[in-house]
Amino acid sequence: MQVSKKKIHPNAKKQIYDLLYKVIADLKNTQEAEEFLSSFLGINEQEAITRRLGIAYLLNKGKTYSYIKKTLMVSSTTIATVARDAKKSQGFKVALSKIQADEWADKWAEKITQIFTRRK
Repeated sequence: MQVSKKKIHPNAKKQIYDLLYKVIADLKNTQEAEEFLSSFLGINEQEAITRRLGIAYLLNKGKTYSYIKKTLMVSSTTIATVARDAKKSQGFKVALSKIQADEWADKWAEKITQIFTRRK
């Protein structure tokens, strides 16, 4: 994707960014999110975001650089950059906390299902 060197008027830029954030916040499920991202981002842009999130996730799980390099096919420099950004960026913290909450919910849903299945 090529970005124009011409600058958008600051007020228009703010309004457009606000629209983007509102649209993202209003997405209701993973299917809507997938359709939205596929429409607005190219394959390479989606891949870059996915790998960065994957790196942050695996680092958070305590995986080694070597494991992450092999699994996600990324360089040590990319991993180090994401590690640095994840420590200081609220966005990474929010994303990882949402992932952890989903994992926790899935784990307990499975346990509850097993309990009720055994009782029958």
